[in-house]
Amino acid sequence: MHSSLSRRPRRVAGIALALASASVLASCATPTPYQPATGSGTYRTGYWDEQIESDRFRVTFAGNSLTSRETVERYLLYRAAQLTVERGGDYFLLADRDTEKKSRTYVDRPFDDGPFGYWGPSWRYYSPRWGWRAWSPWGGDPFWDRRVDVRTVDRYEASAEIVVGRGSKPDNVRAFNAREVIANLGQSIAPPRPR
Repeated sequence: MHSSLSRRPRRVAGIALALASASVLASCATPTPYQPATGSGTYRTGYWDEQIESDRFRVTFAGNSLTSRETVERYLLYRAAQLTVERGGDYFLLADRDTEKKSRTYVDRPFDDGPFGYWGPSWRYYSPRWGWRAWSPWGGDPFWDRRVDVRTVDRYEASAEIVVGRGSKPDNVRAFNAREVIANLGQSIAPPRPR
């Protein structure tokens, strides 16, 4: 009876640790908030700007795999408007704009792949019906092996060159009133969560 009582606190502690870990992982699994860029290379997310001339800038926003294309493009416009106001401008002209889809394909294989662990002879092949597959002599049938998980992750990165202007907005479809953009898009902008 004493041993079952001593296991209970450990079980409760284990469950609490599992729940805490799950909540930390869930908080990481959210779309990129509107914030200055963090990370580097392919893991860089958020916005950043580069001044090209006195009134011309390149603005970029990159999202993670959970951030939709629409959100990335909306955050880009919002940042362009915000930068325009920060520079004392009233409107901005989109001189150039592009949204790039970056896809990465991952192949997950089990770690118990034969007597040598992850190492050993193996073959990859593609089937139009089943996608990318792999076979090893310690695994299953080369045509029926289901031990490979292939997934593709998409990310979007939008960039634009803008020209900041002062005064009334010109009659141009590429011209945006910066304060109106901030007012209209502001409700849909998700800032980072406090930690």
